[in-house]
Amino acid sequence: MSLGFVFPGQGSQTVGMLGEMAEKHQVVRETFDEAGEVLGLDMWHLVSEGPQERLNQTEITQPVLLTASTALWRAWQLRNGGQPAILAGHSLGEYSALVCAGALTFAEGVALVHKRGKLMQEAVPEGEGAMAAILGLDDDVVGDCCEQVDGVVSPANYNAPSQVVIAGSADAVAAAVEACNEAGARKTVALQVSGPFHCELMAPAKVGFAEALDGVELKMPEIPVVHNVDASIAVDLTDLREKLLEQIARPVQWTRCMQAMIDAGADQFVECGAGKVLAGLIKRIDRKMPVHNIESPEAFEAAL
Repeated sequence: MSLGFVFPGQGSQTVGMLGEMAEKHQVVRETFDEAGEVLGLDMWHLVSEGPQERLNQTEITQPVLLTASTALWRAWQLRNGGQPAILAGHSLGEYSALVCAGALTFAEGVALVHKRGKLMQEAVPEGEGAMAAILGLDDDVVGDCCEQVDGVVSPANYNAPSQVVIAGSADAVAAAVEACNEAGARKTVALQVSGPFHCELMAPAKVGFAEALDGVELKMPEIPVVHNVDASIAVDLTDLREKLLEQIARPVQWTRCMQAMIDAGADQFVECGAGKVLAGLIKRIDRKMPVHNIESPEAFEAAL
């Protein structure tokens, strides 16, 4: 058996998440308190009580989800759970993977993604950008539909076969959605997000984030991490930094990342974080692949 761990990104946050896990595993609450000290926030109160609108703000969402994944990873380690041979994270989840792989400390990771979220939120004024999920079309067809319309819009997440998220300016996304519908999309869904992530409109965020990355002491991961931008494993620290910087404004190649993990020998997966989004995507990529969640005490024990 070769185990792969995957870490979710934005969209998996909900008020009350990991509440039962915190009651059973002290390290969960301790990890949130540790993150709160870094940011000067009562992180556990925010996660437990909300409001959801605050939790959905990108600069809050990103450290919250990284903290949730790290808390579950620590609980898994304390119970001597099976050790993964390879890791990957979806968008923000890539940073959770790097923290758990020892590439940067938890405190540095929390501060870094807080800064990342703030820069991404500031890159495009609220309401001017949009994202939408396109279901039932081949990747190339979605790309062609984006190219047909005026303005900035492009694929942002290649999540699974026939499931692509597009991002860009609000008008261009609306036009591309219409083009996708005309091309025969089974379903299109406007996403409730605070910005058009993983497209060229995020380019302004790269400047400030490059400075933030320079202030972090990165190490090569102790467990291989497959990166979003090209579904490869970084060969050195320069390559690692470049992949993280480019990820902000380039699409998440999630389907390719999962195939790379499978090609590397992964024959079971654990989704290490809140929600079950990635488990659903993995089943769309390979319906026979065993996938475990560990966000509740019952699921955690079953996965162990």
